[in-house]
Amino acid sequence: MAVDQTGSRVGALLRDWRQRRRLSQLDLALAADSSSRHISYVETGRAKPSRAMILRLCDALEVPLRERNTLLLAADYAPAYRESRLDDASLASVRSALDIMLTAHEPCPAVVVDRLWNVVTGNNAMGLFMADIPEALMLPEPNVYRLVLHPDGLAARLANLTQVRELFLERLSRQVNATGDAELRTLYDEVAAYPLPPDFIDEPDDDAAQPNPFEVPLRIRTPFGELRMFSTMATFGAPADVTLSELAIELFYPLDEFTAAALRGLAAHNPSTDQRGWNPLPTPPVASTA
Repeated sequence: MAVDQTGSRVGALLRDWRQRRRLSQLDLALAADSSSRHISYVETGRAKPSRAMILRLCDALEVPLRERNTLLLAADYAPAYRESRLDDASLASVRSALDIMLTAHEPCPAVVVDRLWNVVTGNNAMGLFMADIPEALMLPEPNVYRLVLHPDGLAARLANLTQVRELFLERLSRQVNATGDAELRTLYDEVAAYPLPPDFIDEPDDDAAQPNPFEVPLRIRTPFGELRMFSTMATFGAPADVTLSELAIELFYPLDEFTAAALRGLAAHNPSTDQRGWNPLPTPPVASTA
């Protein structure tokens, strides 16, 4: 049987995803309601999978929507998922939902990021993290990993930088391995090479003896004292748009009453919404009536 070049291209990509997920051909066949023989034929290019089969395999392999489009294009099929701009009219409900979540979470910080951890927007309380960050780290757009780990960024204010650095790099490494994203790999290589801030020293945790459900809290030195927080991540369920599938919301919460009171005090002292000007949600352009 002749090897089809189109089938060979998409087959090689599918094999990479199967191996990344540590599945055998039989495992994948069972998950996708196929046969190991057919999976073998697809991976070697002896059979070109149908559009429906590619999408079924992608479901079984948990392939991100962006890469599903890449697989379809490799097999000469049209992409299945659109990639909208966040200011498109079709995502108006998404922008509204993000605004509601960010505002409702105050006085605690919250931030929206894309797949590369670039900041899309944040609420007023994010000013706590952004204070005194050099402009060079804010352009062309803020990136969470650069902001936190760069020696001129938040790293200089973290009382437990060693722990946070290890946690962040391990999380990013898992994401790189899970997605195979070359841009994420570049980001990992960059931030992993950052030196520690000058005169850096980890400070002991005075509350280490207290019960704590989080192994690595975020401990930030501020003029008001050390603030201790933990975070959760939220994503949109069942996205059918590449942009939407790659958005994540990180919500920060106080780990003790001192931090909670400090966040409430900061919000009361500076209630202005001007802080969000550093990266607001995009809005659709207004159509001209001329």
